[in-house]
Amino acid sequence: MSSSNNQNTSAGFSLLELLIAMVITMALMTAASSLLANALRVRSRENQKSDALADTQRALNIMSREIANTGFNMTGNGIVAADSGINEIRIRSNLNRYDYDASVTAASRANVQDSGEDITYFLNSADNTMYLARHDQYGTGSTVLANRIDGMNIHYYDQKVTYVAPPGGSDITGASAAEVSPSSAKYIVIAVSVTLDAVGQPGSAGYQPPYSVLLCSDVTLRNTDLWSY
Repeated sequence: MSSSNNQNTSAGFSLLELLIAMVITMALMTAASSLLANALRVRSRENQKSDALADTQRALNIMSREIANTGFNMTGNGIVAADSGINEIRIRSNLNRYDYDASVTAASRANVQDSGEDITYFLNSADNTMYLARHDQYGTGSTVLANRIDGMNIHYYDQKVTYVAPPGGSDITGASAAEVSPSSAKYIVIAVSVTLDAVGQPGSAGYQPPYSVLLCSDVTLRNTDLWSY
């Protein structure tokens, strides 16, 4: 009678193999995490850029519309020269002078003292940023139209002009006509620059350089005599 011994053998990973697998896995996870972090930084920066440009463009649209109507039912162009300059403009209009609705009083029609009739646009610095604000003297008070503004320059002309808006610049250059005083203006150019600070350090992963853009708006004052246009 003979007997045989069956030996059961089990195969597995050695300690060295496990260590190698763990090192490879850790390296892959580190690379993936770095790529994801960089992608999130880029996405965040693009969102900031889009928000800043959208706010600034919306603010320019509001400014352009109201400045174009300055001087409505008034003599002169409606710009208060004493309170207007390169970084600020105050405009006035008598919007309801010929509004004979029963709710509008004679005193209201006679004076520029109603909501929307005395407006100032200006820059205000606070919390390490620059705000573009609108102040309604007889209405809603001060309202922030856009933040993250780097600068605003307002130029006054007595005729339509051409100019250069340099990419990444802070103001227009090469205007085709000389500027005039605000009280003599018939045409206005508003230049607003938006700058986003750099993210990270040059040469580092995910570095985003400073980003600047110049937005401009040309405004013809409708209530002045622009016979040559």
